[in-house]
Amino acid sequence: MGFEMQQLHEEMTAWRRHLHAHPEFGFEEKGTAAFVAGKLREFGLDDVVEGIGGTGVVGTLTRGSGNRSIALRADMDALRIPENNSFSHKSQTPGVMHACGHDGHTAMLLGAAKMLVEDDDFDGTVRFVFQPAEEWGKGALAMLSDGLLERFPFEEIFGIHNMPGMAVGTFETNVGPVMSAEDNFEIILRGVGGHASKPQAGSEVLVAAYALVTNLQTIVSRRLSPGDIAVVSVTELLTDGTRNALPGLARILGDARSFRPEVSSDIEKQMRIIAEGTALAYNVAVEVNYTREFVPTLNDEELVNVSFAAARKVLGDDKVRVAREPMTASEDFARFLEHVPGCFVFMGNGEDSAPLHNPNFDFNDALLPLGASLHREFVRERLRVY
Repeated sequence: MGFEMQQLHEEMTAWRRHLHAHPEFGFEEKGTAAFVAGKLREFGLDDVVEGIGGTGVVGTLTRGSGNRSIALRADMDALRIPENNSFSHKSQTPGVMHACGHDGHTAMLLGAAKMLVEDDDFDGTVRFVFQPAEEWGKGALAMLSDGLLERFPFEEIFGIHNMPGMAVGTFETNVGPVMSAEDNFEIILRGVGGHASKPQAGSEVLVAAYALVTNLQTIVSRRLSPGDIAVVSVTELLTDGTRNALPGLARILGDARSFRPEVSSDIEKQMRIIAEGTALAYNVAVEVNYTREFVPTLNDEELVNVSFAAARKVLGDDKVRVAREPMTASEDFARFLEHVPGCFVFMGNGEDSAPLHNPNFDFNDALLPLGASLHREFVRERLRVY
């Protein structure tokens, strides 16, 4: 690593740790956005606009006379998770932390912007998209609804996410489905509660809820094609009962993951059939609320090949691999891919890294110069000077 990159690495580390110490939840990233915009203006970008989709920031840099444009995206929001770490840059905001590495993603893209300002090895326009509220699944939609593509047009988009369990310096992605859709559901059971000593006097809902939770497991195992990847998970069961009172109301909450709209539709259909049948069997009423929060992340084949070429230049052939299977986690980046082709990739955060969304997680600063360099290489590959 040369002196200039060493100096930039130190700067990115300081930025990243500042952001980690001052996390902000989705659509509350005012301090983060101001920090990002200030750095972009300091670097000398052609244009920096704040307030896109609430708290989003878009920076623009143009070189040469080319009329092509690409976007590089980073997410800025943190999670409502109390941090367990004790290092000096731990969260100073009680109950909120960067448990998914968005502080690192932001610092990497800032580093790429600083590198590209001093780089004449591309011809065209780069949009640096700093997105709010990824964890909600609402930030990309907010930016798009605020005229992102009309005000800052681009033809394709790239994104990078850190990945615990992968060695630092390794890279992977794949063509087509790379991350799943996420659907949320709430099933409400209503009956007649009463004294715990007289279950026959009413139609309490807890036993029905237990049965329904079990029956929902047959959606993936027995009602979908074995060739389709899907997950249905119940995450909460809430009732209005107490130690000596049988509940008359129960709420079952959870989420479902899939990679094709047809599978999502089948999951909802089968869930409604099972819920209504179970409720009938236990003489209670049922209501099913089913929403689609994230769409699948679908990588463009041409841009995946571009990402592999870029990664090999930055990391070396032996560090780059095709992902063996898509992830059943979800990503708001997918909303951009409904409008333009793009590619979402993963870079290792360390084999010993705590998992994402864990109170002990921390972004690995060794990844910063690699991610920034990969962003720059995406630009060089797609806006090549001939």
